[in-house]
Amino acid sequence: MGFQVKVEGGSGAFEINRENILTVEYKSDIPGDSNARSKDQGATLTVTGKILTGLGGLVGDATIELGKWSLVPSESAEAYRNIKVDVLAANQVVRSYTLPNAFVIDYKEDYSDTSGTGKFTLVARQKKDKLAGVAIEGGYAF
Repeated sequence: MGFQVKVEGGSGAFEINRENILTVEYKSDIPGDSNARSKDQGATLTVTGKILTGLGGLVGDATIELGKWSLVPSESAEAYRNIKVDVLAANQVVRSYTLPNAFVIDYKEDYSDTSGTGKFTLVARQKKDKLAGVAIEGGYAF
């Protein structure tokens, strides 16, 4: 299984390579204390992966752009971007999640001197008043 992440908007577009991404989690956030369908819901994507270095003069991975996105202040329009995550298996797109007005709610990087690579975790959430724009698709060839 593989994953593909594309982020567009703000100061440009970038893509996180398949070899960087370890896990993807999509969550429909619905309050657990509700006795009926609630209007207070959300959509969250969590992506974890490896931070790889460029070898032999090659440019490193684009995960640095995730860190830069996480620092954009909330009052800036650049804080909201389109993020698309594809879950791929056997030449099929199993799931494709698109959050057109996503913002970063958590981003962290961890490094270890034993593993040789770093690890990142991105948590992005769709803007609540734009929840109708979230798309979940799948079941087609890529």
